[in-house]
Amino acid sequence: MTDPRQHAFLFDGLPHRVSDLVRTVQGLLLHVFWAQRYGVTLPDERKSELQLRFVACQLARMRELDGRPLDQARPLERKLVSNCRDFSVMLCAMLRHQAVPARARCGFGTYFTPGRYEDHWVCEFWDASRGAWTLVDAQLDELHRQVLRISFDPLDVPRDQFLTGGKAWLMCRAGEADPDKFGIFDMHGLGFVCGDLLRDLLSLNKVEILPWDGGWGFFTDEWERQAEMMDRIAALTLAGDAAFPQVRAAYEGDERFHPPADW
Repeated sequence: MTDPRQHAFLFDGLPHRVSDLVRTVQGLLLHVFWAQRYGVTLPDERKSELQLRFVACQLARMRELDGRPLDQARPLERKLVSNCRDFSVMLCAMLRHQAVPARARCGFGTYFTPGRYEDHWVCEFWDASRGAWTLVDAQLDELHRQVLRISFDPLDVPRDQFLTGGKAWLMCRAGEADPDKFGIFDMHGLGFVCGDLLRDLLSLNKVEILPWDGGWGFFTDEWERQAEMMDRIAALTLAGDAAFPQVRAAYEGDERFHPPADW
């Protein structure tokens, strides 16, 4: 889903420092829930941009809104209407275009609402200089950092500040956390946590679905009958690179993880 396809040339010439790429992404995207804080009132028809599942489609829409090179920040009203998943997937696409291993991660941020774990996406890239995977929250621009009082570096999000879906699932299953504290708005509970576990598994397999995609396989109530299987899947997503072949096999070997073929 991160393949820019015929728009790949738009990524040519972008900066190679992660910090600069993050600023590039922030200059292109406007988070739908933060628009009013920037003084922007979005017409309803613009909100349909949230349904653009593929990066190639997002890039096509960006060109319709503003035809300048991507490294030129757009005026607020000409930024693509987006959410946290889109910030993460766009940064991931840019990094992959530059041959940097990267992946979007779905889980929960602790830094939005005190005492709660809020549904969120970040980008994870392989930092060759450190020999480690590093979490980056491309959504956290200066306004976000001020309003949320962010005390950490968004280019290196601590693992206790963002929990992947698998980590959250295992914490809830072990009684270490209350499932009702995980979610967004009025949606919460163990089923919601399982949804983010599934989205994270799919994302590790380069299938970065929209936050509200569902209605098939384990995204129905079938997960309730397969809780022990979800335990194993969650453990695999946390087991590091050595377990990655098993992560691939788990996804590829069970059609209940696969999104509809007509996508």
